[in-house]
Amino acid sequence: MHPPGAPGPELAAELSGRIEALLAEDDAERACRYPGPSSERQPVHTAYVPADRFSAGTPEQWGQAALRALDEHGPLPGFDEAEQLRVRAKLAREPVEDLRIDFEDGYGLRPDEIEDAAARAAATALAELISAGAGAGAAPPFSGLRMKSLEPAVRHRGVRTLTLFLQTLLEQAALPAGFRITLPKVSSVRQVQAMVECCQVLESRFGLAAGQLRFEIQIETPQAILGPDGTALVAPMITATAGRCAGLHYGTYDYSASLGIAAAFQSMAHPAADHAKAVLQVAAAETGIAVSDGSTNVLPVGDTAAVRAAWQLHAGLVRRSLERGFYQGWDLHPAQLASRYAATFRFFTDGLAEARARLAAYQARLQTGLETNIADEPATARALADYLARGVACGAIAEEPVVEPLPPSAGAG
Repeated sequence: MHPPGAPGPELAAELSGRIEALLAEDDAERACRYPGPSSERQPVHTAYVPADRFSAGTPEQWGQAALRALDEHGPLPGFDEAEQLRVRAKLAREPVEDLRIDFEDGYGLRPDEIEDAAARAAATALAELISAGAGAGAAPPFSGLRMKSLEPAVRHRGVRTLTLFLQTLLEQAALPAGFRITLPKVSSVRQVQAMVECCQVLESRFGLAAGQLRFEIQIETPQAILGPDGTALVAPMITATAGRCAGLHYGTYDYSASLGIAAAFQSMAHPAADHAKAVLQVAAAETGIAVSDGSTNVLPVGDTAAVRAAWQLHAGLVRRSLERGFYQGWDLHPAQLASRYAATFRFFTDGLAEARARLAAYQARLQTGLETNIADEPATARALADYLARGVACGAIAEEPVVEPLPPSAGAG
């Protein structure tokens, strides 16, 4: 009982009403800004292909090239026969999950008439892929182009290529659901705002739905991590996209070089890279925006010893990224697909039994109240379920119900 004369529940109700009014706008803003993890599939990689080397057969050709590398230089070091058979099946079924036709560093500077022709040819090839239907020769679930940046020297060329590419593609096919534009070397919030306006104009001119064009912000300059006034700029960049941000991608080598790191030490595993990616990870948390790690430029080419060494390095870097919560990275060579999928599959199968057991125990505790040896919080239970869902999406885990559906409140708190 409350003390005599004290307002008790009436005061609590009055205070709650005042607090609700004070926080209503803040609640709405946070709900909009942080909707929670996305339910959309995130590809485990992005395969970068220079625009002048891209054709409708590229995804299948990459898969076949990876299989030939395994035939010639295999087995993959550190992986058993069963794991390698599963990798081969993936390469035959879905060799590329995310394809990016590159008009930036992988393509270089060309005369306007040459890049114009390349933009139209690449768009036509993508349209052919889109219309091919299901199977190894079809378009990957995710695709798009990397345009040149909005830096003064190349911004006109970047916008021109994007416009020609979209015009040509849309004359022959509908925009695929997983289409993405990669905006490289972003160094200011105003560049992001300019890209939003560019997308709005293109949507209007080409009859696309508002918000249909989405883009990835590629972070490869220190100025994107720390602005001139000392503020972190990645979160404001996300806000400036007005819902169009499909991902944050880390650019290993441009970023490292900008910091003066010697070429021999530029790596996804360098402390400077870890710092930048941690900033991206925090800025994207609970926004539903995917974060991608970068690439290694040590390619699996040459004799068998060199190829196996590159596979071992790449697999280790992929595993390192996965353990740190980066579920996507870049691949620059077809043979990297083998080590990408081997390391990714092992990451998910290694933790499968424990994840299932912990989720089952968590659900039992919810239903019965019995104590378990690990007192997982609702957020951890959601992370365990997301881990299993990612494993199913990439083919590491069989497509079967991995756990009973979590109750609606399981992700809260």
